Amino acid sequence: MDALKTAQYARALYSAHGDQAEAEAAKKMRECEAAGNTQEAHDWQAVRRTIRQIRGPNQG
Repeated sequence: MDALKTAQYARALYSAHGDQAEAEAAKKMRECEAAGNTQEAHDWQAVRRTIRQIRGPNQG
């Protein structure tokens, strides 16, 4: 998945799930890994990283 598509997925997921979006992406990543879809798991990992960037640093 290219960077533009990754950003689109991340923003859509964040809009739909808010702070739970990163957890949703992690869940999808684990499901893909369990099914043996390594490329798709890698794509979800990239989406998760992008969501983390969108959210910004954790408030302490």
